[in-house]
Amino acid sequence: MASKLGKTKTKKSVAKRFKMTGTGKMVRRKQGKRHLLIKKNAKRKRNLGKATLVDDADLPRLKRCMPHG
Repeated sequence: MASKLGKTKTKKSVAKRFKMTGTGKMVRRKQGKRHLLIKKNAKRKRNLGKATLVDDADLPRLKRCMPHG
């Protein structure tokens, strides 16, 4: 008799940090905009505020953590 696997749960820490796009890629926030902002120029701080895509090498591991999108 074949044993049934349990449901796959979503890793909530990953779900809070990453969002799925419509094409199946993941979007993340950039690090470095929490503190020590005086030494960073305005252009750098502005670009740190924008979201960016997750690298292709990390994508399969993160998708396993978010099985339900």
